[in-house]
Amino acid sequence: MSCFEEEYMHPQITKVLELIDNAQVYEVALKSPLEKAAKLSARLGNNILLKREDSQQVFSFKLRGAFNRIRQLSDNERKQGVITASAGNHAQGVALAAQKLKIPAIIVMPKTTPDIKVKSVRSLGGEVVLHGNTYDDAYERAQEIAAEQQRVFVHPYDDMDVIAGQGTIAIELLQQCQNMDIVFIPVGGGGLVAGVAAYLKAKKPDIKIIAVEPEDAACLAIAMETGERKVLDQVGIFADGVAVRQIGEQPFNIAKHCVDEVLTITTDEICAAIKDIFDDARAIAEPAGALSVAGIKKYLETNALNSKNMVAIVSGANINFDRLRHVAERAEIGEQGEAILAVTIPEKPGSFRTFCKVIGHHGITEFNYRFAGSDKAHIFVGIKLAKGVEDKNKLIASLKARDYPVIDMTDNEMAKIHIRYMVGGHNKTQSDIKAKECLYRFQFPERPGALLRFLEHMGEDWNISLFHYRNHGAAYGRILVGIQVPDDQQAEFSEFLSEIKYPHWNESDNPAYELFLS
Repeated sequence: MSCFEEEYMHPQITKVLELIDNAQVYEVALKSPLEKAAKLSARLGNNILLKREDSQQVFSFKLRGAFNRIRQLSDNERKQGVITASAGNHAQGVALAAQKLKIPAIIVMPKTTPDIKVKSVRSLGGEVVLHGNTYDDAYERAQEIAAEQQRVFVHPYDDMDVIAGQGTIAIELLQQCQNMDIVFIPVGGGGLVAGVAAYLKAKKPDIKIIAVEPEDAACLAIAMETGERKVLDQVGIFADGVAVRQIGEQPFNIAKHCVDEVLTITTDEICAAIKDIFDDARAIAEPAGALSVAGIKKYLETNALNSKNMVAIVSGANINFDRLRHVAERAEIGEQGEAILAVTIPEKPGSFRTFCKVIGHHGITEFNYRFAGSDKAHIFVGIKLAKGVEDKNKLIASLKARDYPVIDMTDNEMAKIHIRYMVGGHNKTQSDIKAKECLYRFQFPERPGALLRFLEHMGEDWNISLFHYRNHGAAYGRILVGIQVPDDQQAEFSEFLSEIKYPHWNESDNPAYELFLS
């Protein structure tokens, strides 16, 4: 070992370095590529390198540690079989290793595990037991089965052979890049960060190690802050691959000597990082797999660095397809490319059009509106931003200068998850206005000005009583609009529909309208 500073001479670190040098992983693992993220590098002014562990055959680094651990079993232990508890990626690694070595394997997984991971484990020959809602629930059940059946429990992170298997990534990194400045490593239970950080610090102590965790599962951050492992009361499961309540004992004993800093990341920041990886590599990382890229972006917000070699370990790509809708929804906010505002506008004809003119050149990504009173209405609006927070603050100031009450909902979790889909109210009664509400769906070209053109053609003859629009990234925009049209103006309204020339459908008799909106 060269340049091995005294700080890193902890006996457990010395032991894991020896284990990493002798780890056996390449019967199942490949030496994953280290690829430059060209677009992200140009944007951030640094050389961003992606260590593509998502390219492993189980789409995660976890097969390294699992195989290295199982490879060490005695003949008698192999006959008894193995068992583990995992939210998915370690499970697939164990199932693959057991299949390769012809060893029976039971995998206990939380019921919240994405289907894609459960099906993958079964396809690899692993017997799946679904139990509880968290990793800890699954862990307790796995321990019970291990005792009952005398099986070897293969821990997903708190095991020196598992840590050593993950540490082989560091050997590859040193071969692939001779002058790394900072390495960003995602953290769940800590096996990956312990193995990689220990080896890199031993060989090149000047390399800075940044651990990255979700804000709602920051078990390493609290352990580093307090000097001891703590059990979190609860953890978020969006980044299910790192949803661990307590950092592993052995990983922490190593990491506390080798990790320079811990960053915590929001869900929106993770979603934006998934988009960044896709834009550069056309690969879709799972939330835990995108943590390190999110960490780089957050680190550079407060550290003015240029032309540094920054490595992000993309740890996995096991994500259910249906979760991509949520990722896409939140990515723009995480990238500070969208603001979510609650605005109160006057309840009178033309007020919606006036509001759109105040918004000016900003694209509207979403608009939810339904009046509930006679003099004002509350709207929930998504607005594209060109310059992030600076642009948002100017827009809010502009609205307030025109006496629009505004509340910034961009960081309001409840509003983003629930309220945006629940904005509603009730149509005015016939005693309020002698007009029938007509409900229409419209489709129009998704280009700047299309929405304003619709409103200007309608003029102020009829009152908009309901409005919903969300940009879906398609060539055509879709809106649902309620318009109050007096009986004696139905002919003029039909003429308006002909002139606007947007495809439209009358939904006034739709049972969903009758049940929920009328």
